[in-house]
Amino acid sequence: MPIRTALLTSAFATAFCGAIVAQTAAPSESGATNMVTLQMPALPDPVAVTLKSTTTALLIFDVVDPICKDQPRCMGIMVPAITALLERARKAGMVVGYGTRAPTMSKWLPQVAPATDDIKIVSVAQDRFFKTDLENALKAKGITTLILTGWKVSGSVTYTSVGATLRDFTNVIPVDASLAATDYETTIGLYNILNQNSSNLKNEPLKPKASTLSRTDLMKVE
Repeated sequence: MPIRTALLTSAFATAFCGAIVAQTAAPSESGATNMVTLQMPALPDPVAVTLKSTTTALLIFDVVDPICKDQPRCMGIMVPAITALLERARKAGMVVGYGTRAPTMSKWLPQVAPATDDIKIVSVAQDRFFKTDLENALKAKGITTLILTGWKVSGSVTYTSVGATLRDFTNVIPVDASLAATDYETTIGLYNILNQNSSNLKNEPLKPKASTLSRTDLMKVE
């Protein structure tokens, strides 16, 4: 099995891994955070998927000021990917939904701003289904498949993917449209998504009631 090497803060690594090949660095005189080196299975490559516009919804999380605006990867990579995907989704007539907390609901970046009739969920937790009407709003429109995007993959996207599969949705996560601030945080988020309640370790395309890793240029809408 391919192996990926990652650097994690020592406290998180202890909680995250049961078996670690690790070497802890000596404390830094500058007070920098100690790091450990560990090995974990490499992520599978993103796969091509074909989605039905009538039963698929595009969900966008926290692409707002300042959450996204202050993050170079969000602005430089993720926002352009989501913007292009959103344009395609709207042309195909797909359902589009947005989720963020109350203080930032009016602060969506203009590139991805919601339309009047889009679903808008004021979130109270990382899982955007938790104590919201998102499930009812989606199922009322006949949605069975979700495209989960936004900031960040190790936060709202991971936890919403779990909430979605528990409610019998099938998820697609485009890896260029859901990122985090560092490589290791992005990797951990994607790994956890594939290893959650309904696992898909081989990244089988559109495995029912599980999550698939794709990429915006590999996604076809019909």
